Amino acid sequence: MFWFEINKIFAALIIALLIFIGIEYIGEAIINPVIPEEQAYKIEIPENSINQEIATGSVVQDIAVDPVSLLLVSASLDEGAKIAKKCVSCHNFKKGEPDKIGPNLFAIIGDSIGRTTGYAYSKAMANFGGNWKYEEINKFLYKPKQYMKGTKMNFAGLKKVEDRANLIFWLRNNSENPFPLP
Repeated sequence: MFWFEINKIFAALIIALLIFIGIEYIGEAIINPVIPEEQAYKIEIPENSINQEIATGSVVQDIAVDPVSLLLVSASLDEGAKIAKKCVSCHNFKKGEPDKIGPNLFAIIGDSIGRTTGYAYSKAMANFGGNWKYEEINKFLYKPKQYMKGTKMNFAGLKKVEDRANLIFWLRNNSENPFPLP
């Protein structure tokens, strides 16, 4: 009787396996999915218009960023100096020091965007125009690649508005003649 029970268990497993495989084949036959070669929608964009917009600096998103102007009054130079330590691998901050991967940022607040002599800016930065005022640098520091499409600055950005305010306040004071507060 013992072998009879083992045969029933073995038969039940075989039947369950056959049913499972059968359901898979039946489902495949009923549904019969057709998988295209390319699994995405193509959006046709003329390549020349994108390159021209990047070259002229016209691809700038007006991103919603908390303003720093009101926070500059209570910003901390010490906290700004701590945050600036993230930047020293690419930038110098003292007058007369050479450019690194990025330009020297001495007296950057109020200076022209992309106009420092002797540094090879990206086309987007060089053609951007304007000056580094408080809110412009705030938006840039939030997400540089989103604010200025085509910039070669590889920095994820500073998410906290307080961090940006502290850094901007420190940059402002890193000058012989600090730019007036708003």
